[in-house]
Amino acid sequence: MKKVKWGVLGAGGIADRRTLPGMMLTDNAELVAVMEVVPGLAPKLAEKYGAKRWYTDADSLLADPEVEAVYIASPVGFHASQVRAAIKAGKHILVEKPVAATSAESKALCDEAASKGLLMATGLMMRFNTYHQQIKKLIADGKLGQVVSCHALFSCWYPDMPGNWRQSKATAGGGAMTDMGIHCLDLIEYITDSKIVKVGGLAETMTFKYDVEDASSALFKLSCGAFGTVDAYFNIPDEAVKWRLEFYGTKGSIITEGTIGQMDGGDAYAILTGGDKAYDATQDRNETGAVKLSGELGNIYAREIASFSDSILNGTPVEVPAYDGARIQKVIEKIYESQETGKFFELA
Repeated sequence: MKKVKWGVLGAGGIADRRTLPGMMLTDNAELVAVMEVVPGLAPKLAEKYGAKRWYTDADSLLADPEVEAVYIASPVGFHASQVRAAIKAGKHILVEKPVAATSAESKALCDEAASKGLLMATGLMMRFNTYHQQIKKLIADGKLGQVVSCHALFSCWYPDMPGNWRQSKATAGGGAMTDMGIHCLDLIEYITDSKIVKVGGLAETMTFKYDVEDASSALFKLSCGAFGTVDAYFNIPDEAVKWRLEFYGTKGSIITEGTIGQMDGGDAYAILTGGDKAYDATQDRNETGAVKLSGELGNIYAREIASFSDSILNGTPVEVPAYDGARIQKVIEKIYESQETGKFFELA
């Protein structure tokens, strides 16, 4: 089988923890080169994952003629310049979110890549969770009837760490909503096949001292008519919370715990009523009838790499186009603006 030859910019961090192990499980991707600026780390990563070459600067990797596609997992502040350089070098691009500092710049880079005939995807890998894909199909098949409400909660305990790039607005662009909430907003749009058309929210540094928000909540309306909320927090202890994703419709509900995250798994339950019951004045709640979804679990990062590689090799549609990441980034910008102005905003 023909394989896409990959290079990785910023091969430590999430690349080492998740994406490179996932790449090793694919049959249509081959790791050719890694780049990492941390002294001594690049050769160790090359040896660990069997890369042919290693580099300590992005330009050298991008000049490698064997590299066909690059995965960019550097800190956010480097994304735009590295994406621009990768486009100039003629490489297909998978870049972690966000693509650039602003949604306008992210969209401009998407346009630039498209004008060169290059594919660009963004790292919203939670779309590849087994249960998320099942839920998307159930909703598309009308099993929930009219979707009326969606909710997601994603959080972690992220105390002050001097020098941490994610805790600085200059290097991260935003806090909990930019880092974590972006996945939830994208999942809700993806699963419902609807776009956020109206949004407002709150975002504050409530607990810690860094200059990005550690607490954020969004309230929005989808193009399908449903209302939604997303909560993203850096100030809730890890052991004290259940990551939840919920969809409610006129014929039932689907509720998950632990499906949001970096692993394929969690639990998902569907209650499908058919929507033909009469009004119950007693409002007695009978929670029987929930069906636990099941499926073949795997590695969402392997699926992400395999999917994008297939798009490069066979022309299949990119499953997570970077344009989608730019759109969700614009939604988040409006959430931050809502915090400042107290207004809701319409989105095209």
